[in-house]
Amino acid sequence: MSNMSDVKLVSLPGDGIGTEVVEATLAVLKAAGERWGVRFLVEPVEAGAARYARTGVVYTEADFELCRSADAILLGALGLPDVVHRDGTEAGPDLQFRLRFDLDLYAGVRPIRRYAFAPGPLATRDPFRFTIIRENTEGLYASRGGGAAVGDKVATDTLIITAAGADRIIRFAFDYALANPPLSGPPIVTCVDKANVLRSYAFFRSRFDALARNYRIKTERVYVDAFCAQMVLRPTSIHVAVAENMFGDIVSDLAAGIVGSLGLAASGDIGDRHAVFQPSHGSAPTIAGKNEANPVATILSGAMMLDWLSRNDPANVLAKMAADIRFAVESALENPASRPRDLGGTAGTRFCAEAVAANLHGPEGQRLGG
Repeated sequence: MSNMSDVKLVSLPGDGIGTEVVEATLAVLKAAGERWGVRFLVEPVEAGAARYARTGVVYTEADFELCRSADAILLGALGLPDVVHRDGTEAGPDLQFRLRFDLDLYAGVRPIRRYAFAPGPLATRDPFRFTIIRENTEGLYASRGGGAAVGDKVATDTLIITAAGADRIIRFAFDYALANPPLSGPPIVTCVDKANVLRSYAFFRSRFDALARNYRIKTERVYVDAFCAQMVLRPTSIHVAVAENMFGDIVSDLAAGIVGSLGLAASGDIGDRHAVFQPSHGSAPTIAGKNEANPVATILSGAMMLDWLSRNDPANVLAKMAADIRFAVESALENPASRPRDLGGTAGTRFCAEAVAANLHGPEGQRLGG
């Protein structure tokens, strides 16, 4: 045990199916860690809507400090539709927003990949892989908890874009595109906005244009409504897209839909020193506790977590371990018996995760790619 690398991980299962998909992912991470010589020191934190409904508290300061001190945070899902504050907003996600803003997790990274066995609703069956980069700390969502209301007659929220906030997410997108080449052709970064209508988005686009001059990389500028059509009609033309907070949130779910299931869509909220990794889907209370949830998005989020942690890993073990997990996911999903039900298979949450773990190769079966 003394020769193992230790990863201090906060587990934040949250609500609904969050507890099931996080449990499944921790089992995969443990199995991968045993093969690769990595030990996960897991600190569970109870937070979310169920806790709020029971106790009147979503999380405590001690919970937040545990998250702050961790190497990384694995989140399931926070929120239940019927558990709300007096203003009508959901109580469950309070900690998630606190982590994003107080830990400055400014980059929402949402990789999308089509799997051959899950073609989704699109007419084309061509393979594609692209990533949405969402600005996480400003935009319209910066008004959460603020805004203004005049009785029950008027409510306003302000969309906020700063030069500093726009610049760092745009640089992140360009750097990500160079570090993660497309399936074919040259890297390309698309600015997604509504610059033809709102000054805030025109400002975001102007920052994009200014920074693009510093990179030798192809660029596009697309209005968000046209970009939604592009994702459906020409998904192979997209590589990396960068967007303001709300637009990034919306197009991410559409992106997950075109590959067949939110259960395939991983994500990470990433800052310079901290990061949270979670599936793009919500708590899905109607199937909670039934062993029906697809754990793949959370497992792939765990692989993203290892990639992010590998920046401090000179031996590159964590990145190789992440690639092993992604290969194992693909191998498990090729078999209908271990494919989750939302993808037309028969596997429950636990069996799917067990199949992923069984398909891990470890260093002795190391493969390239991922």
